[in-house]
Amino acid sequence: MRHGLPILVVCIASSCATPVFGPEDEAAIRAVMADQEVAWDRGDVGGFMEGYADSVCFVNARGTTCGKAAVTANYRKHYPDKAAMGDLTFSDLEVVGAGPEHAWCTGKWQLVRGVAGARSSADTLGGGFSLLWADGPSGWRIVRDHTY
Repeated sequence: MRHGLPILVVCIASSCATPVFGPEDEAAIRAVMADQEVAWDRGDVGGFMEGYADSVCFVNARGTTCGKAAVTANYRKHYPDKAAMGDLTFSDLEVVGAGPEHAWCTGKWQLVRGVAGARSSADTLGGGFSLLWADGPSGWRIVRDHTY
């Protein structure tokens, strides 16, 4: 029993040091999303995809696509140039921790294409999303994207 107390103290101390999802994590996720908006608006699909993990699975009405390369290929197919990409805005973001290394983010997206002042409803697309984020060696990255 003589060695039991030091082991107990170490166990309690290490449990107190367990990382918790905090404001700095939320800020990091919001920063990645802001970087994604900027990359999209300059027509840079590759830059936009930097916010995704290699293992991402993307789910929408057309089905499920897994793997960063496959998701990137889908984006390039549907948005082949800056004109097709338009300008992206994320709004109504809510970010909540799902443990120390995961978080959920929900919100809305809007894509506006065309010339300012000459836009019609056909030039504006939008919807919602829920994103599962994981904190890894490259920082916070999207591992599941459900966009609708």
